[in-house]
Amino acid sequence: MFRLSVLLTIGLAASALGNVLSPEYYEWAGRIVGGQNAGTNQFPHQVSLRSAGNAHFCGGSVINNRYVLSAAHCTVGRTTGNTISVVGTIFLNSGGIAHNTARIVNHPSYNANTLANDVSLVQTASVITYNAAVQPIGLGTNFVTGGGATASGWGQLGANIGIPNHLQFLNNQIITLADCRNRHTAGNAAQVFDSTVCTLSPTGQGMCMGDSGGPLIQGGVQHGIVSWGIPCGLGMPDVFARVSSFVGWINANAV
Repeated sequence: MFRLSVLLTIGLAASALGNVLSPEYYEWAGRIVGGQNAGTNQFPHQVSLRSAGNAHFCGGSVINNRYVLSAAHCTVGRTTGNTISVVGTIFLNSGGIAHNTARIVNHPSYNANTLANDVSLVQTASVITYNAAVQPIGLGTNFVTGGGATASGWGQLGANIGIPNHLQFLNNQIITLADCRNRHTAGNAAQVFDSTVCTLSPTGQGMCMGDSGGPLIQGGVQHGIVSWGIPCGLGMPDVFARVSSFVGWINANAV
């Protein structure tokens, strides 16, 4: 099982995998496998988190005019000086507005070994201005157990394949936690907590390195934050931090 974050310099394909948790666990970063090109302003909440050198390493979502929601495994160890939030574009190499970072808030109970509580907040140094290309996403408060959902990100097209310039999205299906655990090995099933949500896609579709921190949307609100999976598009469930489990912490800290 692997985290889905990576450091990808725009125009290059250099990547850095994360810590191995079990024989299959890799850090994700890159493009969604088997997805589609996003339309202009289709996902106005989407954020590209980048290094000071303009290298995309994770996704995120605008939740108000000063905060981006992402995954803790994307931001632990990073500083305000090497974390930039780019909003308002569907392309990595053009457009958008870059916001420097005032502070990073990782969930205090985040566990790097198990990816429990894989949630973080990035406060921008300047106000995020809303327009047709930039809008906040609402936070889901109900415990979803099924139904169609949509994930978006600049993750890799596949294992050992580079990231796209064009934002990708994938329509997938939320499954129950019991079903998710049954489909994973015993070791990885132990990392499917009640505070996670799982999706299942056909083989050839799924999340991949570089998608970490990005949003899972159902019913117009965000229910998941890309956390980990068996990359990339191998027919195993993808796992997200469950927003409804953390909405109290998010609201208390995103102020």
